Amino acid sequence: MSDALRSLPTAVRGRGLDHVVAAVAELERAAETWERLGFRLTPPARHPWGTENRVIQLDGSFVEILAVADASILPEPTETAFSFGAWNRDFLARRGEGLSMLVLESTDPAADRAAFARAGLRTFEPFGFERVAVSPEGEARTVGFDLTFAAFTGAGENGEPDAGFFTCRQRFPENFWRADHQSHPNTARRLDAAVFVAPDPSDFHEGLSAFAGVREFHATSAGLVIPTPRGAIEVVTPAAFRWRWGAEALPETPDRLTLAALRFGVSALGEAASQLVAGGFTVADRAGAFVVTGIHGATVAFEAIPQG
Repeated sequence: MSDALRSLPTAVRGRGLDHVVAAVAELERAAETWERLGFRLTPPARHPWGTENRVIQLDGSFVEILAVADASILPEPTETAFSFGAWNRDFLARRGEGLSMLVLESTDPAADRAAFARAGLRTFEPFGFERVAVSPEGEARTVGFDLTFAAFTGAGENGEPDAGFFTCRQRFPENFWRADHQSHPNTARRLDAAVFVAPDPSDFHEGLSAFAGVREFHATSAGLVIPTPRGAIEVVTPAAFRWRWGAEALPETPDRLTLAALRFGVSALGEAASQLVAGGFTVADRAGAFVVTGIHGATVAFEAIPQG
């Protein structure tokens, strides 16, 4: 993304992929799995409301591997306040492990909230927090985030998404991003797409487009592609998902909008494949992408970044 485009408010240029939350039962067990996939993870961090995470940093986006550390202090949601911790607790109880939330970037939380309200999305009270992040070398840095939660219902009988949505503005990005955390043995550089599955993808184009702040989307025989300034949001039918990633990638057919897969762009596809094999994974070569299923409820695909 160019500096000129990045300087525009997200409400004007649209909202790119910021991160995806992967809810897991045991943080360190899941971290070991992602490390075997060839990713380098940040040290463990604890949220003040009872969840803990480790992060996979990429070029401007990341994957947040999240677990409930202390359920006794998780705040419950209200009519006006969204609870990040309670949402993921309930997701794990309802679904088991999997990709629980899609997060888009923000430069102006108040503008995001106003835009969501104008588009008919449900909004919640503003929420922000700061914490101290400690590097592997023991250096302490303050990181802070402003989260703007939103919710929407699609058309049709099963319109309630089985995923959470919010935008995230970093208060101190210079303290969060580290070049050494973005150097992965599998050569992953970016998150190219978050892939949803829905019985009828068209039921959700209005809600997802409003959330992303983009008006244009591409309809295909498989479903929808919503391009953003950083990566894409894809929504496909269960049949299309299985055709692309394999039947084992979707053992059960979801009846609601479900976040099911992530597509990563890598610099060296051969090196990514070597890392996956060394990690003990069964790897499928599907349409030029190396695909691994059953990663704590998610499918991950590695695709070569076009040269030039």
